[in-house]
Amino acid sequence: MIFSFFKRKIFIFFFLIFFTPLCFANEVFISLKKNKVNVRYGPTFDSDIKYVYKKINLPLRQIDKKENFRRIIDLKNNSGWIHISQLKKNNSVIPTKDKILFKKPTLFAKPIALIKSGRVLLVKKCEDNWCYVSTENFKGWVAKDNLWGM
Repeated sequence: MIFSFFKRKIFIFFFLIFFTPLCFANEVFISLKKNKVNVRYGPTFDSDIKYVYKKINLPLRQIDKKENFRRIIDLKNNSGWIHISQLKKNNSVIPTKDKILFKKPTLFAKPIALIKSGRVLLVKKCEDNWCYVSTENFKGWVAKDNLWGM
């Protein structure tokens, strides 16, 4: 009886170790490749258009895939299906709170600009808790906390 109890515990432990990561394997961040992208109700071109994104580089979370379509969800929890030809590897983030853009990756560096929440930032590189980003007018470092799309 005690032996079967331990066998069950070991089985559950190994199950959680090996299969839990598979549940989250499809959740990756991607970005829009174009300025106008159709989001559909289903994973086919025959499916009706649900809405249209009009922002290049908008970060999205991929939550499912079927053939050449990816099911995505955005920062505001809107979801739908997009063809892979309209998507690319993620290169952007959106701050969920106002952030300060710094000249160097430290809070003691010279502040360059105030970045409002919801603005799309292009990520050039990340180090430790900081990312070097660019907007239309500025380049600098922001802290990684409260960035959606990483």
